[in-house]
Amino acid sequence: MKTVLRCAFSEWGPGLGDNNVMGWVTVVVYLVAALGSFRLLAALDRADPDTPRERLFWGISAAVMLFLALNKQLDLQSLLTAVARCHARLSGWYDSRLAVQELFILGVAAAGVVGLGLMALLMRSILGRVWLALLGLGFVCAFVLMRAASFHHMDALIGTWVLGMKMNWLLELPGPALVALVAMRRRRAVLAG
Repeated sequence: MKTVLRCAFSEWGPGLGDNNVMGWVTVVVYLVAALGSFRLLAALDRADPDTPRERLFWGISAAVMLFLALNKQLDLQSLLTAVARCHARLSGWYDSRLAVQELFILGVAAAGVVGLGLMALLMRSILGRVWLALLGLGFVCAFVLMRAASFHHMDALIGTWVLGMKMNWLLELPGPALVALVAMRRRRAVLAG
């Protein structure tokens, strides 16, 4: 394992992943979504019988959004890729990596669908309050899956420009923006009584 990590850290180094205006705008949107989720979590009344479920939902949302804000600049998925690449080389299965990569992507997709499905099932009593935020988390999962795929045609799609905006921005920003908007709207409703 030490050899794999030494190899991975020789290929990856901590630094700013998207050190440009839109990269930082995306970080801010993730942070606003995390902060909105945390603030709503603090405002929720514990007397409502559905509050534990809603608190769980917004706690998960806050944690995911905060992690993605940090990851946006730390580029941790590149570290994961470097670890996997080094492990594949050192273990002798680098030439078969495409099959492993496809299985990994299928696993990530299945975990995302199952996770969102379970969350919707667990939150069914409050789904009317959180469905748009859950949809936002679904957008985030879909974007993460596209980034995880990192096949050349997927990278080409993400890098294209539409109406003066990079497709990457159009695919990544709606998810956290929805979470932020729903959290703020729900907090106002909670505080209004």
